[in-house]
Amino acid sequence: MTEWVTWRTAMERALYGPDGFYRRPGAGPAAHFRTSAHNPVFAEAVGRLLLRVDERLGTPGRLDFVDMAAGRGELAAGVVEWLAAEAPEAARRLRAVAVDLGPRPEGLPEAVEWAGAAPSGVVGLVVANEWLDNVVCDVAEVGADGIARIVEVDTGKEVDTKEVDTDREVDTDKGAERLGAVPDAEQREWLARWWPLGVEPGARAEIGLDRDAAWRSLVDRLDRGVAVAVDYSHAAADRPRFGTLTGYRDGHQVPAVPDGTCDITAHVALDSCAAALGPGIETVLTTQRAYLRELGISGARPDLALASSDPLGYLRGLSRASSAAELTDPAGLGAFGWLLSFSGC
Repeated sequence: MTEWVTWRTAMERALYGPDGFYRRPGAGPAAHFRTSAHNPVFAEAVGRLLLRVDERLGTPGRLDFVDMAAGRGELAAGVVEWLAAEAPEAARRLRAVAVDLGPRPEGLPEAVEWAGAAPSGVVGLVVANEWLDNVVCDVAEVGADGIARIVEVDTGKEVDTKEVDTDREVDTDKGAERLGAVPDAEQREWLARWWPLGVEPGARAEIGLDRDAAWRSLVDRLDRGVAVAVDYSHAAADRPRFGTLTGYRDGHQVPAVPDGTCDITAHVALDSCAAALGPGIETVLTTQRAYLRELGISGARPDLALASSDPLGYLRGLSRASSAAELTDPAGLGAFGWLLSFSGC
């Protein structure tokens, strides 16, 4: 059965509907893709950042840490454990909240609260690791006539790859697509400012209005503190010519078929998200590699002499160095964009 909808609608259903990807029971996102949150050194890095925020806030009586799009709570649990070992005084003031749509995972430490939405009045740190790339978005594509239109996708079937014809219904590696209406005035304004498409047929863009609004809403939850978005991203100077919409299933990149069986994601225009914030919000745009190095996280191997004096310590150091190297790899996780937004501090 054919049902043509925008990618924005298709993503909403496929990811967050009753049978959506992020509402399914089981191992969660970790079974389909690896993120920084699944690396134990990332919890240390976030813990170090949380202590910086705590100092900047003047060590408030309650120190909040909010893990947005928490998956199965791996990052929140890791931060709680690291803080208890390294900064017990701050740990006693900590309120850790993991936010996700699924049910509370078994085995999550009692010190971690579980919530379906981010709390308000946050005093501390909010980390949204690979959240914005799953916020729904419309896709625009330039047709053979040089005019951009909103892409519609058939949610009723999965199809094979064929050559794209932008004037009629087509089968692509993302499912059956066709071009629909021209973007509305707000969408055209966003495209003109942040992702000009020109007139080359086939040029595509993911329209970031929903991501801008989602980030603005999350930062509004801060009373005082810092919100950090960590994501695959691009900037105005290097937008991908044909977009980034794709899927992930069982550890592999797959076509973005909106049937609920795979993650559907698109890289984020973090510069647009930063500009969408209100006055008085300081923002910093950087990379994961650069910021983690500033926090003291690097892939440097331990001194070889330690292998003789403390073999187990040397092995632990090697393991940590390997994990840190994964997080700071400029060809991998290290290339992730970091958007830090400071509110009231």
